[in-house]
Amino acid sequence: MKKIISMIVIALFAAAIPATVYAQVASIPATRAGAAPQAALQPAAQSAAPIYGEKADAKADIAAALTRAGKENRRVLIQWGGNWCGWCRLLHKLFKEDRAIAKVLLYEYDVVMVDIGKFDKNMDVADQYQAGAEGFKKPGGGVPYLTVLDAAGSVVINQEPGSLESGQGHDPKKVLDFLNAHKAPALEAQAVLGKALAETKASDRRVFLHYGAPWCGWCKRLEAWMAQPEVGSLLKKAYVDVKIDQDRMTGGMDSKKAYPASEKAGIPWFAALDPDGKVIATSTDSGENTGFPAADSEIAAFGEFLKKSGQGLTPADIETLLASLKAANKK
Repeated sequence: MKKIISMIVIALFAAAIPATVYAQVASIPATRAGAAPQAALQPAAQSAAPIYGEKADAKADIAAALTRAGKENRRVLIQWGGNWCGWCRLLHKLFKEDRAIAKVLLYEYDVVMVDIGKFDKNMDVADQYQAGAEGFKKPGGGVPYLTVLDAAGSVVINQEPGSLESGQGHDPKKVLDFLNAHKAPALEAQAVLGKALAETKASDRRVFLHYGAPWCGWCKRLEAWMAQPEVGSLLKKAYVDVKIDQDRMTGGMDSKKAYPASEKAGIPWFAALDPDGKVIATSTDSGENTGFPAADSEIAAFGEFLKKSGQGLTPADIETLLASLKAANKK
């Protein structure tokens, strides 16, 4: 009787698996590195939450990531795969749950996950970066396949998956070593600031110096606000924008300590400097660090900062900037 019940359960389970699952298994290259083809797809993956945006515009996503990477001296990491791919899910899980790997991804990479369908989607994009016909579709390829791009969009490395695997998963040390080996070289904080100061001398502006770190949400809000076209064009009239990443840049923390007013303040902390590096105004002039100006008192303090340091800004310009801050905070 137990045998009969077991056979019925197995039959029902088999019937419940969509036929497309088997078709997808068959579409996976038989030379999938690191595991048998069937290991790349588990029925459970069909009901799990998607990790790849199947309707995403891969070209637009990569372009946006390259723009962000250029501003932050990071690299772009493309993870080619699909929601049906069990090994892709394993790597994505490792990216999220391994603290050391998650940190290096946060600090050093802009990650783009590109859906490849049944090895028939976004192939033009993959071939553009030598990752398709020359990568995951050729013998010894398979997915998840990784491509690292520099900020200019040039391929740093294409990585087949097998050498990052160990047993039935990915080796955290191998993955971490891979990421560390291909991150962008660190910038030197004083050199970055020196370049900005030289630019102010040539353009009769001030330096808008702000300190941040990859983990700082308020820093990201300030940077996102400054990146808005209308805001950026107005600030550019008066300032040369320079961000010092206190965690990622060589000498970043020492650079911040050179400004005593910043020592007890959080980040973002900012200052306006004249072409000789002399401080004109800071985000702590009102007594408290305004950081990203959110409260009415902080926005008012930022207005005083602009009036004091923003030569080239008209009263109307300043009002426009403050109104933009108020609108951003309402959102």
